[in-house]
Amino acid sequence: MPSSVQRKRIRKTPEARRAEIVETAARVALTEGLECVTLRRIADELAVRPGLISHYFPSAEDLVAEAFSVAATGELDALLPADRPDGTPTQYLARYFALSAGEAYDDISRLWINARHLSRYRPVLRERVAEQELASDDRLEGLIREGVERGEFRTEDPRAAAIQILVVLDGLGAHANTDRSNRPEAVTRMAVTTAERELGLPHGALTDVRLPGEPTEPR
Repeated sequence: MPSSVQRKRIRKTPEARRAEIVETAARVALTEGLECVTLRRIADELAVRPGLISHYFPSAEDLVAEAFSVAATGELDALLPADRPDGTPTQYLARYFALSAGEAYDDISRLWINARHLSRYRPVLRERVAEQELASDDRLEGLIREGVERGEFRTEDPRAAAIQILVVLDGLGAHANTDRSNRPEAVTRMAVTTAERELGLPHGALTDVRLPGEPTEPR
């Protein structure tokens, strides 16, 4: 027998509806892969008709690219905030490595592997991958430049230092789908070691450093 109490439907603004669609697609992309981001799948997740999704994203490729961008931007903002009102560059860099190490970071590592593979065949996604790579380069370079200006880091080329660090992190992240239980500590610490070397820091300078109130372990 149908309930006599009718649930009141709340009409969302186009902006709110689009944001909801993208956020849902980003979640599916992170947890299951970009191949699972389809108009029908996102419609099912939101309990709406596929036509509503296609109204905002006529092409599934556009939704896939947007989902990747939102997920990657969110992770970058969490790992390395653009606004850093408290703490030193050294503390933020140490925090960056602490949060990007271990299993807690595996979902975003898998997403990047997934996106780079699919971008060979999907031009819209390829453009977004390039944009996100540039954003990561810029964000880390900015932190390094700030550290140089404050006398914490020493490097003649902050851009090159940032790219070297990110290349090592990408290399380590490429193993997100494999067993790393027997990985030597020197390998686990490779990105930190690279950063310490390239920025003129002593061994251990980026270990066990944290911002007040922030966890030292990966989230």
